[in-house]
Amino acid sequence: MKVLITGIDGYSGWPLALHLLGRGHDVVGIDNFVTRRRVKEVGSWSATPIPTFARRQAAVHEILRKDIGFYRGDLSNFEFVRRVLATERPDAIVHLAEQRSAPYSMIDVHHAVATQVENLTGTLHLLYAMRECSPDTHLVKMGTMGEYGTPNIDIAEGFFEVEFNGRKDRLPFPRSAGSWYHWSKVFDSGDVMYATKIWNLRSTDVMQGVIYGIRTPEIRDDRLLTRFDFDETWGTALNRFIAQAVVGLPITPYGRGEQRRGFIALEDSMQSLRIAVEHPASRGEYRVFNQFDAAYSVNELAHIVHRVATDLGLHPTIDHPTDPRVEAEQHYYNPLHDNLIALGYRRTRELEEVIREIFHDLIRYRRRLEARRHVIQATVQWRSADSRPALAARHAETPPLAEKGHPAPPAGPQGSSEPASAHPTA
Repeated sequence: MKVLITGIDGYSGWPLALHLLGRGHDVVGIDNFVTRRRVKEVGSWSATPIPTFARRQAAVHEILRKDIGFYRGDLSNFEFVRRVLATERPDAIVHLAEQRSAPYSMIDVHHAVATQVENLTGTLHLLYAMRECSPDTHLVKMGTMGEYGTPNIDIAEGFFEVEFNGRKDRLPFPRSAGSWYHWSKVFDSGDVMYATKIWNLRSTDVMQGVIYGIRTPEIRDDRLLTRFDFDETWGTALNRFIAQAVVGLPITPYGRGEQRRGFIALEDSMQSLRIAVEHPASRGEYRVFNQFDAAYSVNELAHIVHRVATDLGLHPTIDHPTDPRVEAEQHYYNPLHDNLIALGYRRTRELEEVIREIFHDLIRYRRRLEARRHVIQATVQWRSADSRPALAARHAETPPLAEKGHPAPPAGPQGSSEPASAHPTA
């Protein structure tokens, strides 16, 4: 199959490309490198040094003897999107090219608007281009479990049977998102569901849990590493906890620490997306997969990280700062996740095993973490309409980024984050 990955340079897009290549699929990617720029905007960088995309392509050719096609461009440009789809006519599109950070969307009005406009515009452009140029293409859109919120009932996979005033129907499961970013994903889901209905498209909405890990079986050379964000704006709670333990900061579950979420290892997330690609939806079908393996509270994550860190000779403590978010700090949480299992999905990685693997990688890149340790603590406040002053004050503490991107300090491998060529490559 030919698979087009939007956001191929990102945390999930890059390992997915490697995974699909390993399964014999052809891969073409789109990216505009905005995540690299936005991570730099908040004064951070990836803990793992990331080469330019051109160097990534060269490494794939050398190590895997495979080639990745690539277009540099923005999904906000409909003519660009239409041209790519008319040229490539992919069997499947895995749509990962969206602003993915809840804290980033909550910085101020400008970040909130950019998140919603960019995410919805890109998705709508893909849908219209599919209808016009590639109507049989299967769209696999990355949603998020955060669309559902934390209702006091079990969370169905997309749809559920409801009875009200003596009448029954099958309806989309209610959404109750917790950030401007998460609401953009809710609107995305509605757009995909509606376009599938009126244009007889094929679509799968993957409600993704929190992904953890740096490596997959295809990432056996440091030149193939995916990015690892650890700052409070782009890093997940687990990423931040491990980084805090490595640099000697307290591990900081927000508030009471009983917030529960679904989690899945990077390797198993790639397996899930590949299964969705290889088992396409039918024409006119919009289906939903809840993609996670197990639910953990942030306190449980903190204690596992603390235990592993102690085993490795580190001595972290655990603190509970005030929660900067507006969320239930203790709640019921039981999402269902049967659809992927029915298609053959099987869990291959365990949480603690992967946490140990992450520690070994981050200890190697400790100096990169140390250089940006001040960006780990919470700065963006959900209740504030403008967190820019706090970010500006923090940014003033940030040492200047080196020329040509984010090279590693002398202790580790080096790489640049300059954009790749604007032209498609084979």
